[in-house]
Amino acid sequence: MGLIQSVIILLAARYIFAVPMLGSFVLLYGALIIFIAVNLAVGYTFSTLADSQLQAMQMMVFFLLPSILLSGFAFPFRGMPDWAQWLGEMIPAPHFIRVVRGILLKGNGFLEIWPDLWPLILALFTVGVVALLRFRRTLD
Repeated sequence: MGLIQSVIILLAARYIFAVPMLGSFVLLYGALIIFIAVNLAVGYTFSTLADSQLQAMQMMVFFLLPSILLSGFAFPFRGMPDWAQWLGEMIPAPHFIRVVRGILLKGNGFLEIWPDLWPLILALFTVGVVALLRFRRTLD
C-alpha cells in the first residue's frame, strides 16, 4: 500500500508540480521499501506493547508527532537546537527525507545516500528484533 501511495505522490510531484527528478528510481524504491519496513516494525512493536487498540493508537500518535516535527520536513533540521537535532537523528524520518531529497533533487547515488541509509537499516533490524521477541512472548 505504501509503495502504491508513493508512486501516486511521485507522479503528482512530477506532472502536477514539475518537481525535477534527477536520480535513480530503483535506488529510491529500495530506500522506500526499507523506510516502510521500519515503520511497519515500529507499528508491530507498539501493537505488542499495547493492551488495547486505543493504547496502540495513542503510542503511534506519540511517535508520529515527534517524527513530523523533528524530521526536517516542516522546519529546517539544522536550524533546530542541538538537543532537537540529536533526538531527530534517533527517528527514521529525517534520514529518509535526506535520502529522498538527495536522490530526486541532486541525483545522488548509493555512496552519497549511504550515511543516511545505514541508520534506516539499523533501525529496521533493531526494531524488527524487538517486535519479533515481543510477538513471540505475546503468543504464549
